[in-house]
Amino acid sequence: MRSVLVASSKGGAGKTTIATHLAAAYAVDGKRTALLDADAQGSAFHWCEKRVGFAHPVLAIDGTRNGWEKRIPSDTERLIIDGPAGAMAAHLSNLLDIVDAVVVPVQPSALDIEATVPFLNSLARHPRVAKGKLPIGLVGNRLKPWTLASQNAIAAIESWPFPLRARLRDSQCYVLLTGLGKSLFDYGSEQVREHQADWRPLLRWLKKVG
Repeated sequence: MRSVLVASSKGGAGKTTIATHLAAAYAVDGKRTALLDADAQGSAFHWCEKRVGFAHPVLAIDGTRNGWEKRIPSDTERLIIDGPAGAMAAHLSNLLDIVDAVVVPVQPSALDIEATVPFLNSLARHPRVAKGKLPIGLVGNRLKPWTLASQNAIAAIESWPFPLRARLRDSQCYVLLTGLGKSLFDYGSEQVREHQADWRPLLRWLKKVG
């Protein structure tokens, strides 16, 4: 089983949207996929519940309850973890000790960028990260590439020690699809394929690291 933690100390960064879309991408690809929701809000868990009966379901696991490890089926191939909201690395240590990769979403605003720096610094101090045994990938989220704000944000993110692995364009389709228990990967229209292309660098990277 390969596991990916999606985490951010900044609320509203798009953590749950990225976690659910990663889970859907693996499920649509034929992988037995579970989504561990460690966020007390439970949005990822409810997204999984809405997928029950769909062609590519994702198993929901409540990560806020003790003993969640025992509820992961032995034949699970991919485990996506929606990390708890607002948590720094010290609060994520039990997850950082076991996952194969960490994905950190960053939105293109000065407040989001400033709030992300202390979180990344806390990750860098974790022993597995410091020793190069736990890869960290950044995702620019809700970008408007034609705007100066997004261009400046990308420049700032690319100056950080952790690599930028994907640039996701801002689109209302994420809000609409997530609310239905769906994802971009459940569709094949030309417009949706353009957004799917934004995810390919991230998916390629995750395949290499795990």
